[in-house]
Amino acid sequence: MKRILIKGATTVNEGITAVRDIFIKEGRIHAIGSGLSGKNADQVIDGEGLFLLPGMIDDQVHFRQPGLTHKGTIASESRAAVAGGITSFLDMPNTVPPTTSIQALTEKYHMAEGTAFSNYGFYFGAANDNIEAIKSLDPEMTCGLKVFMGASTGNLLVDNPDALEQIFIHSPVLVAVHCEDTPTIDAAISHFKRIYGSDIPISLHPLIRSEAACFKSTSLAVELAKKHKTRLHVLHLSTEKELSLFSEKPLNEKHITAEVCAHHLFFSDKDYKDRGTLIKCNPAIKTEKDRFSLLTALKDGKIDVVGTDHAPHTLEEKQKPYLGAPSGLPLVQHALVCLLEHVHNGILSLETLVERMAHAPAQLLGIRERGYLREGYWADLVLVDMHQPTFVDKNPIYYQCGWTPFSGLTFRSKVAATLVSGHVAFLNGKLDPSPAGRRLVFDPKTT
Repeated sequence: MKRILIKGATTVNEGITAVRDIFIKEGRIHAIGSGLSGKNADQVIDGEGLFLLPGMIDDQVHFRQPGLTHKGTIASESRAAVAGGITSFLDMPNTVPPTTSIQALTEKYHMAEGTAFSNYGFYFGAANDNIEAIKSLDPEMTCGLKVFMGASTGNLLVDNPDALEQIFIHSPVLVAVHCEDTPTIDAAISHFKRIYGSDIPISLHPLIRSEAACFKSTSLAVELAKKHKTRLHVLHLSTEKELSLFSEKPLNEKHITAEVCAHHLFFSDKDYKDRGTLIKCNPAIKTEKDRFSLLTALKDGKIDVVGTDHAPHTLEEKQKPYLGAPSGLPLVQHALVCLLEHVHNGILSLETLVERMAHAPAQLLGIRERGYLREGYWADLVLVDMHQPTFVDKNPIYYQCGWTPFSGLTFRSKVAATLVSGHVAFLNGKLDPSPAGRRLVFDPKTT
């Protein structure tokens, strides 16, 4: 592996911002300091004027492999991820077949080996009927157990109260939940069908996938976690009301945590008019008030992690009428520059963003030796130019689906380079063709 020296970058790590050099050897950060010599380096990267951050760890993606590879693959979507500064991803189990057996989980790791451009890990999927498989999970094999407490595909909806209780009692790993109450959603769809027939306007999506549906389900998850002392992580919060269920205590004092996604911090219900079903997602993008409250909670630590919930579909699928258009957005290539807009706007500090996008997911998911700029840790790094814009439509779109919900926008920052496990995966707008992602190692003692 190349020995790489990054010179004179402004590092942001563990709340400290300072100009430093970083020397990388055998894939790891060998030295951090000032005035490091490049005479033993195979490659020197000039970091002057750039910010050097730990690479983003995306705690929630849907890379569609196996079974849905017309939408995306581990290779295509992880390639887009490194172009966007994401160095590690945790992939969800709603594939075909779903990842609800140890065999299916093992096979996904085999699929990723040698094809993933960023580091990878996988969630195990909960179902109404796989409690014995859940009990047998090795905590070093998976980052967590995904529970769909709302509408999902296949048999992944856990709607049996007894099964749900058993999952919260017996899961040996973190329980990560999608919280929306299906009967509430179904009642709203029936109501609007009586008014509009099958031609329901997209603008009603946040009233169908409503605040009430989210709060009812999230409240149940928190109640079960408190009752059984379960390690719970609530994914993609979308409403102000749900925030009342969470605490601003330090992460290491929590057993119930929360995530918000980049699109819920950027878009609001006013954007349905122009972007239509292209921003249809579950849970729905809601009001401007919700958006601002989520941002404030991320800043204050009530929300612990920011991710993407990257979920690509073909453009043909997304252009169907509301009821037929699938939910989900491709996001990994543009999530970091989108999040940096909140730094430019003075809402988030760069130190806080690094905490929520890298340090916290590494700690929360028990990812060993990643997520920080520390000597001895793997060199998962992103160099960001805060003064060079990203013109979304003038850059290559690396998602297999070929479209982005950010079309027509300009972000004020640019990803200059991404290093994955010490490998220069992306530099000056060019992707290295060699996949360098490694399997993440989970250490349950760090959660």
